[in-house]
Amino acid sequence: MASRAVVVVPHQLQREEGKQKKVAGEGKNRQVLQDISNLVVTAPAAQGKINAKLPAPSEKNKKPVIGIINGGPTAGKSGVAKKAEAAVNEKSAVSGRKSREGASRKNARAFTSILSARSKAACGLTSKPKDPKVDIDAADADNELAVVEYLDEIYQFYKLTEDENRVHEYMALQPEINAKMRSILVDWLIEVHHKFELMPETLYLTINLVDRFLSVKVVPRRELQLVGISSMLLASKYEEIWAPEVNDFVCISDNAYGKEKVLVMEKAILGKLGWCLTVPTTYVFLVRYIKASSAPSDDELMENMVYFLAELSLMHYSATILYCPSMMAASAVYVARCTLDRTPFWTETLKHHTGYSEDELMDCAKLFHTFHSAAADSKLKAVYNKFCSPQHGAVALLSPAGGNLSAK
Repeated sequence: MASRAVVVVPHQLQREEGKQKKVAGEGKNRQVLQDISNLVVTAPAAQGKINAKLPAPSEKNKKPVIGIINGGPTAGKSGVAKKAEAAVNEKSAVSGRKSREGASRKNARAFTSILSARSKAACGLTSKPKDPKVDIDAADADNELAVVEYLDEIYQFYKLTEDENRVHEYMALQPEINAKMRSILVDWLIEVHHKFELMPETLYLTINLVDRFLSVKVVPRRELQLVGISSMLLASKYEEIWAPEVNDFVCISDNAYGKEKVLVMEKAILGKLGWCLTVPTTYVFLVRYIKASSAPSDDELMENMVYFLAELSLMHYSATILYCPSMMAASAVYVARCTLDRTPFWTETLKHHTGYSEDELMDCAKLFHTFHSAAADSKLKAVYNKFCSPQHGAVALLSPAGGNLSAK
């Protein structure tokens, strides 16, 4: 059946217009429908929209439905059709309102979050991105001698075994020796080590052997220097490619001890320590932690400062008995970074490789800071003079950390 055009009566338009004004007055928050002109649609098109929501009417009751889109006057509509069309229009209006509200809520910030952000900014608590953890072994990936695949496991093993050969309070067992005498011996051994141009590993192992032997054997004062040169002889044989001869140590001690006495003491040290020379000294950890501190590039000034602080700590008995080698190495790196103003003072990379947080290092770091502050005025100047030379960056001449560390 062909569709018929519907003529809209003027008084119907007036009633419909009044009805729309009344609805707009009752609810101002409802969206105003847009006027997209009085397009007249035929019954099949309108019926298609209705049938999307309602079951298809029977052929008997089917009537042509003609109306104006978006709320215009309608003619020939059944009551169900009018309700359905009104529901569709209302649904579209509500959905439009919700979409606008959702967009505005999405873009708007809550008042509480704005106040919190301003408070944090005023207190200096604005969150800063963490420094990324650096792969310090990336440059050595192709170096077979670096054994990058095993480094993490090796240092985990060092951390587990460092307490096995660590010395504790032993001066109470030595009736003729005190901490000051030990400091004088270590100062002299550092000077001998520097004169013989030995490897750093040799120095740290020498001091380890001296302390371990003194912790298990009572030594007369007259033999303390003999223990020192015999320990350095052992460490040189263990670490050096070309170790000094026994006569070199006899000569450097001004012939205070003969060759036979040096060899007898060497044998006594090995016997008391069970021939155990493979121990994780502070130097073992220093190498790794300096690499973690300087990554991704080398920093010679930082390296010299760390070694300066670490060798200062070798002379102090208090540091040796209070802290394990790994903590002493980590503290030396931390104080060096504070002294040279390398910010941040403690990074995520260092925390990962050392296993220590900044707070855990603070007591040991303050002790190292004390050693640095007193180095220039100390009578024992072997370490200070060594690191005043340009060869070691003259780091001993730099001012201590000051406010960077003392303020903590």
